[in-house]
Amino acid sequence: MSVPQLDEVVEADAQSSVDDPWVTIVWNDPVNLMTYVTYVFETYFGHPHDVAAQLMRQVHQDGRAVVSRGTLEAMEVDVQAMHGFGLWATLQRSGA
Repeated sequence: MSVPQLDEVVEADAQSSVDDPWVTIVWNDPVNLMTYVTYVFETYFGHPHDVAAQLMRQVHQDGRAVVSRGTLEAMEVDVQAMHGFGLWATLQRSGA
């Protein structure tokens, strides 16, 4: 039995983080207007109006929508930003 080299371990960790990125989920709430949620998605994430409106409808109709994907650190920033805009948001692994 061979012991994995440090390079192999780092490569495996990097591969698993690429294969299983994190996502930011925005949840429906009874407070924010649909036009405001669309505005936030356009201005913060830079989504075109059609994409932002589609994500807003998904939040409204399905109760939630994945609005961004990336590293854990980036999703933590996005969740904090959504909270700053007054939206309910969480993060989780995309494979969950």
